[in-house]
Amino acid sequence: MALHHLSAELFVGFGAAVRERFDPGIFGVMAFFLVSGYIVPASLERRGDVRAFWTGRLLRLYPLCAVVFVAAAVLVPQRFSAVDVSVHEHPLLAAVANATMLQDLLGLRSGLPVMWTLTYEMVFYYLVTLLFMAGAHRRSGPVAVVFAGAALLLGPWAAAWSLRPEFGVRQLVAGTALAVAVGLAFLLTGRRAAQLVGATLLTGLGLVLMIADGRSTPWESMLILATMFSGTVIYRAERGQIRVGAAWAYCGFVVVAGTMAGLLYDDKQAQIRTWTASPLAWVSAFLAGWALFAVALLLRRRRMPAALTWLGLVSFSVYLLHRPLIATMSWAMEKMGHPHGVVQQLIWVGAFLTTLLVLSALTYHLVELPGQRLARRLLNQDRDRPAGGSTVGSVAAEEQPVAPPRGRHRLPSHQ
Repeated sequence: MALHHLSAELFVGFGAAVRERFDPGIFGVMAFFLVSGYIVPASLERRGDVRAFWTGRLLRLYPLCAVVFVAAAVLVPQRFSAVDVSVHEHPLLAAVANATMLQDLLGLRSGLPVMWTLTYEMVFYYLVTLLFMAGAHRRSGPVAVVFAGAALLLGPWAAAWSLRPEFGVRQLVAGTALAVAVGLAFLLTGRRAAQLVGATLLTGLGLVLMIADGRSTPWESMLILATMFSGTVIYRAERGQIRVGAAWAYCGFVVVAGTMAGLLYDDKQAQIRTWTASPLAWVSAFLAGWALFAVALLLRRRRMPAALTWLGLVSFSVYLLHRPLIATMSWAMEKMGHPHGVVQQLIWVGAFLTTLLVLSALTYHLVELPGQRLARRLLNQDRDRPAGGSTVGSVAAEEQPVAPPRGRHRLPSHQ
């Protein structure tokens, strides 16, 4: 993804030719969403504790997002777009919207452009939590099919209505921020009734906003959720929780529905919102994301090189830092001149990757690890207290999935 975004700065002609037939961005995010769906529900079910899951999630995501967001806004001149223009024009509104991590569903672009994927991640987390608390978490296959089917049904509908004209962006952001704060507070109480209310509130909020005000088209949004739940289906088949034949059927339906939706609905009007150049570009990237995930599954029992394992550790930092670093590089090019010729461009690419990995290593050790340690300390304090119903009762007692091999947790960018 970092090199894909860099290509718009350095290899403009080549990048445009490629994106007409294959969209590297869709390819990367679809593979990422499959991996996220494979890992995140397993993390919740292994803990069997909604409060512990959300404590870990929040302290995994928010510290680094906040640090990179502020640094990019303050250190890089506005004209290079390290953060979205809304951050400079309406800083308080942008800060509140981005704090919900639902900003792309509220009529505002993400402060850090790459954070649009976290919007869908959050909605997925809400859904996974609600299904877990309702005891329906093993029904990942039917859920994936429902969302894939909805993609086909919603294809011709380009969000004809929106909440923004009814409430206004400021009111929508304020109401959403309040609902998210209340919902998360309920999830962190450790009381099952409150957690169920919080999960229901957040799930309903996320789905309504995604369909009515999503950055993308409703059909692509539905396919993103279908793809994530497909990752969960594959995890369950691997663990023997559902039949392999059923998993093939569920995932096959999602792949076919996604292919049909892309070919039928990614027209010129939709491409403004899917950020793609053609139906072929969307579909080829969608299928390639699935193919990459399939190859990774086939190789999952092999020992990974240490360099790849380390890259997995710092991948969340890479994910958040690469766009601000590209903006900084544009600033440097303004002073030094844009590189011409393949050799000069490759030198810039090497300098970019080296700087990105060094900065990612620093933020991993200085920001990410302290956040993870704080989460562990808080959870250890909870375990030291008398039992107060923080785990989800019988669901947690009935099943504790075996933890996936250590290497699998290195795959997604912010797991």
